[in-house]
Amino acid sequence: MITHGKNIKIFTGNSHPKLAKDIADILGASVGDSKVSTFSDGEISVDINETVRGRDVFVVQSTNAPVNDNLMELLIMIDAFKRASAGRITAVMPYYGYARQDRKAKARDPITAKLVADLITAAGADRVLTMDLHASQIQGYFDIPLDHLLGVPILAKYFVQKGFAEREDIVIVSPDLGSVTRARKFADKLHAPIAIIDKRRPRPNVSEIMHVIGEIKDKVVILVDDMIDTAGTITNGANSLVEMGAKEVYACCTHAVLSGPAIERIEKSVIKELIMLNTIDLPKNKNLDKFKVLSVAPVFAEAIRRIYEDISVSKLFED
Repeated sequence: MITHGKNIKIFTGNSHPKLAKDIADILGASVGDSKVSTFSDGEISVDINETVRGRDVFVVQSTNAPVNDNLMELLIMIDAFKRASAGRITAVMPYYGYARQDRKAKARDPITAKLVADLITAAGADRVLTMDLHASQIQGYFDIPLDHLLGVPILAKYFVQKGFAEREDIVIVSPDLGSVTRARKFADKLHAPIAIIDKRRPRPNVSEIMHVIGEIKDKVVILVDDMIDTAGTITNGANSLVEMGAKEVYACCTHAVLSGPAIERIEKSVIKELIMLNTIDLPKNKNLDKFKVLSVAPVFAEAIRRIYEDISVSKLFED
């Protein structure tokens, strides 16, 4: 592996070209000349229309829906750059698809998060840059360096700027036991207490609220999660918290997957405002008035600059 290439190159697949352009603009670069399309039978075609020999190539591609198409685009682009003698190839994955399949929950389950890591490595990536993996242990699934950025500092900063840190009636709520560490880090930045929703999942994409651990009566609640998919967990949690006496409910997440009935559920919910990061491109038909989208371009651009210049990236994801 060549540890460093000359001259930075930013390329993008079809999942989030706007984010790639925003990152390139911050770096004072332009998005590389490439085209990702499909043949008539559905196979993916990649055309790289400029030299990348010896260059430091960063491929910006979230693997959200259509997950398999976006993943294959990323793998094929990496292979194309490898065969074109790129100096170093970094897969920039703001959202890492298949991250929820990180363990065997029952007999004969696949561990697809590990399989995807192996595919990215086999395709020829030299390192990966991502944000808020659903499970931190996925970092260990890679045999190449991985830089793991955090969304909490960006989300918390928004609430601090709105003056929430100065209020005494704020409580940060984790929507499940798995998000407690994230909620605690968020709460530390707002100097607020935390509460925890105890839920169970009778089947995939269905959640039921069992108990709330902590004091939420007459409080302004901020629900913190890494992703919102069908929005069942976040909306059920918000509605239950209001029924238990919460004054207002805000919610925030890093990855707005928003599949299935998510938009309808959020629109009808008691959530006053939902703050999300743009790791996934939000279509106009899914953009509600109660949504606030914050950009991750500055933090990814700084991480890319640090990787390119061979200096520490840890300052960006230390909390």
